[in-house]
Amino acid sequence: MYLGCVALMVTSGLGAAAPAGARTTYDVVPGESIQLAVDRARPGDTIDIAPGVYRESVIIRKSDLTLRGAGERTVLMPSTAKPTHVCGLGGNGICVIGTDARPATNVRVHSLTVSQFKKNGVWASRTNKLSIRGVTALRNGNWGIAQERSLRSEIRGNAVRDNAESGIFVSNTIDTEAGAVNTRRTVVMDNLLAGNRIGITVRRLRNLYVNNNVVTGNCAGMFVVGDEGVPRTGDLTVRGNRVHHNNKSCAKTARLPRIQGAGIVLTGVEGATVASNAVWSNVGTSPFSGGIVLFKSIVGAPNSGNVIKDNMLVANRPADLANRDTGTGNTFSGNYCRLSEKAGKCA
Repeated sequence: MYLGCVALMVTSGLGAAAPAGARTTYDVVPGESIQLAVDRARPGDTIDIAPGVYRESVIIRKSDLTLRGAGERTVLMPSTAKPTHVCGLGGNGICVIGTDARPATNVRVHSLTVSQFKKNGVWASRTNKLSIRGVTALRNGNWGIAQERSLRSEIRGNAVRDNAESGIFVSNTIDTEAGAVNTRRTVVMDNLLAGNRIGITVRRLRNLYVNNNVVTGNCAGMFVVGDEGVPRTGDLTVRGNRVHHNNKSCAKTARLPRIQGAGIVLTGVEGATVASNAVWSNVGTSPFSGGIVLFKSIVGAPNSGNVIKDNMLVANRPADLANRDTGTGNTFSGNYCRLSEKAGKCA
């Protein structure tokens, strides 16, 4: 009985301090504060969040921490009270924030919902080996799940729907001009992206994988974005995705013209491989409309040395494959389709 009581106290975080190296699980139920549990936790600990609605934002500034809900039934929504930290003040749901000297490392955000935040559902900056899995990001005012200045991330198995901008947004940095960053094999995989402005945006990054996602009902399925920065966006793989019916119409912005009916768009990218994707029924009249489209960047940087191969493209309009760029060295092979710009790119 004594040993059982000690185990219970350590698991719940009650009683004397746990022995060095012990891992503690904090259980949070509706009416309690997730942030308080995060603040109390030490590296290696887990915060288990029971089903229910939690009106708060949560900021994580420490490494080796797991924030784990009970699936879609664990819901974070904006608080009606004034936020008390920068994550909430910025209008975000969950923030994982490190520094250049000490990135937040091995943080896991799993199995919960973030909904209706003014800015982003999940926002991460300066992280290493971040894992975001089983998260539903729904109707947030900017991005559903987003990160910058981060390496070796795993964004996998999430459902990201009806966010005002990109469902998933991964970038080198959002506040300075800089060349593309080597992500050391970040993975964006097995996600559902639906009803957003753009399903997935990859901006100024290298060495990452965008694989096996389902992208539908957005204004554009995917944008892989580069410019004249050095190094340029590239050395990445877009493979095995199902990209279809991205036919919403989104008004032009200060940076982009109107978007509609765009499947996979590459702008200012070098050395990317776009292979074995199924892209169908993306139809529109914007400059980006079509199945797989190569388009020069907003600053005029061309696409070069990209490999577009073994994709299945059906019923995209005005074309299944479209090279609307002046870049060189882009190759097209083994693509099953009917209509291409320029002609001759369909197998």
